[in-house]
Amino acid sequence: MFGFRAYATFAGAEQLVAVWGLDDGRLRALVYGDELGARRTGAIGAVAVDLAARPGPVRLGLAGAGTQAWAQLWALTAVREIAEVTVTARHREHAAAFARRAVAELGVAARPAATVEETVRDRDVVIVATNSVVPVLQAQWISPGTHVSTLGPKTVSRHEVPAALAGRASVILTDSSAQLAAYPEPHLFAGQPVTDLGAVLAGAATARSSPEQVTIFCSVGLAGTEVAVAAALCDRVGPGTT
Repeated sequence: MFGFRAYATFAGAEQLVAVWGLDDGRLRALVYGDELGARRTGAIGAVAVDLAARPGPVRLGLAGAGTQAWAQLWALTAVREIAEVTVTARHREHAAAFARRAVAELGVAARPAATVEETVRDRDVVIVATNSVVPVLQAQWISPGTHVSTLGPKTVSRHEVPAALAGRASVILTDSSAQLAAYPEPHLFAGQPVTDLGAVLAGAATARSSPEQVTIFCSVGLAGTEVAVAAALCDRVGPGTT
């Protein structure tokens, strides 16, 4: 299959993904709205966690309780057993609602935390999914062996995680080093070695080589992956499905 995704951030334009069959050129699927983008980001994030986090069930700390945070947790349940989730948000009631939803819909043990520090300390995996332009955590709060995924702002002047976190990390991963390098402003970890997630999947690079390493995944949203997800969904549900 082949296709495209069209949207615009400057105008708040509604999103559209179209997929055609390569064998006959027929239009196979149209996906309208922004739900697919969040689920795609969650899926890539889950792949990163599964590759870079220590083996086994994970104790997850989530900073953020919005759509992107939910998609990360939703996708992660497909590849790892979740031992416990702690979640914090700018508004405590949002974190509490997120935890209740996680219990009800995903069947995972989840609870709101009073602070970000409580959320991220002594976790196997920390996912930061905020729109904050200043760090919401401190590097020393991250315990040895933790994997950290950052989804929000990550440029030199606007970043949700501290630059000092790079000094703690043995490996920094991204879904597209080319897109990360193409930011109009240098990204937060510019000058540090960055490994493509695809290289790890292909066996050309390693995400983790010891249990005590700290690893980081910088999610940038690899272009074209919504088409791949839409094509996979199309194959699964079959033709004629709305």
